[in-house]
Amino acid sequence: MTKILLFIPGYNCEKQITRVLAQLDEKVLPFISQVIMVNNRSVDGTEKAVVAFAKENPQVPVRLLRNRDNYNLGGSHKIAFAYAIKNGFDYVIVLHGDDQGDIHDMLPLLESGEYKKYDCCLGARFQKGSRLQGYSLFRTFGNQVFNWIFSIALLKRIYDLGSGLNLYKIDILRNSFFIKFPDALTFNYCMIMAGHYYQHKIMFFPISWREDDQISNVKMARQAFNVLFMLARYFFTRGKFLNSDLRSAPVDEYLADDVTYILENTAE
Repeated sequence: MTKILLFIPGYNCEKQITRVLAQLDEKVLPFISQVIMVNNRSVDGTEKAVVAFAKENPQVPVRLLRNRDNYNLGGSHKIAFAYAIKNGFDYVIVLHGDDQGDIHDMLPLLESGEYKKYDCCLGARFQKGSRLQGYSLFRTFGNQVFNWIFSIALLKRIYDLGSGLNLYKIDILRNSFFIKFPDALTFNYCMIMAGHYYQHKIMFFPISWREDDQISNVKMARQAFNVLFMLARYFFTRGKFLNSDLRSAPVDEYLADDVTYILENTAE
């Protein structure tokens, strides 16, 4: 039986996390062996919201992990990837905890088993068939430009550089090639470049995406400059770039505490 881990990263997503967990209905749950919500040191009521949901929905096999430090989105991925490897999972699905994506968009791949043909299945907000809600034309245009720049540099059509709904085969993660990638939001860009360098078999699939009460952490001008600089370094140095330490503050070991006992023992 294929074991799939659903990894939900979150930071200060108290308002959205219950909606994300509620996506795990009778259509989705048969494909999910376990759910981990990785709390990246939230200072709001994110954990309390997870606890409340878990108590009301015991059919959802959710565990709650709390990063020992603020590792950002990339660092939370590293926590989840290590957890999946250690616990014998075959695949990991990433679904961001801010409720912009919908895991049901992945159901056709799960139901048909098509995902097993690929190393990575990446949700694409800008592919034909995608559905955007509350996303400005300016940001859509900017993302499309960057997608084409990456497509030209990597000689492969890139439809999205990093959405909040992706699937990875655990076998490609075992050598931890990603461990020195940035802990910041640029982690996903490095994963795209690594997919090209290591010749991972990648597919993109259209997804629905909305913005309503979410708070964006992207600083657009600085992000754009960093991304172009990273792509240029990769284009000219390939493996040397990917194997260098790209983190702003190197971490000796990424650690998270399993605080599932909160789910099990917190009084009503």
